[in-house]
Amino acid sequence: MTGRGERASATREQILTAAERLFAEHGVYAVSNRQVSEAAGQGNNTAVGYHFGTKADLVRAIVRKHAARIEHDRERMLAGARGSDEVRDWVACLVRPVTEHLAVMETPSWFARFAAQVMTDPAMRDILIDDALTSPALVQILDGLNRCLPDLPMPVRAERKDMTSHLMMHTCAEREQALAEGRPTPRATWHAAATGLIDAVVAVWTAPVTPETPEPDLIAISRKDASP
Repeated sequence: MTGRGERASATREQILTAAERLFAEHGVYAVSNRQVSEAAGQGNNTAVGYHFGTKADLVRAIVRKHAARIEHDRERMLAGARGSDEVRDWVACLVRPVTEHLAVMETPSWFARFAAQVMTDPAMRDILIDDALTSPALVQILDGLNRCLPDLPMPVRAERKDMTSHLMMHTCAEREQALAEGRPTPRATWHAAATGLIDAVVAVWTAPVTPETPEPDLIAISRKDASP
């Protein structure tokens, strides 16, 4: 790489780091490209646009920076889980690649909180979702989990998939925040935290399914209660 290319690469990395932190702290919508450039130590306030394009492109670059490392761990765990009919084995493949990635990052880290903020931004959340849909290992892990629960109705399956995503994301974000602030956490390590999270996610997927019943006519009931 030429000297100019090395400088450009270093600038891009500084921008990614600054943006991840600011987005994690304040949310994507509240942070401007100008603020990111200033936090990255760039005198040119158009540096973000020059190196990445739009804010969505910047968010996508941060997601991809972490996704490549997480996908590598997913593939490793997937190789060990193939053929298993245990829900826990497949849930571990979902949880541990994320927590192991957070464990090797310096404290404070920002990625878990960044991801949680992106998921609350209607204009940006599809970037995280699209990344998940293009992960071959993640698709295979979800297929393996589904095979363990063949009788689970499709609407319930979709519902529990969303619950799993939110539980993982916000549990990791809360722990990351506590570590950054030096507060005590329920579990001493990310590995132990993953074990507890796996327990909870397994419980979500294996919980009983209550048959739907007709919704009560609340208006009629309230009128009946109000009648003399």
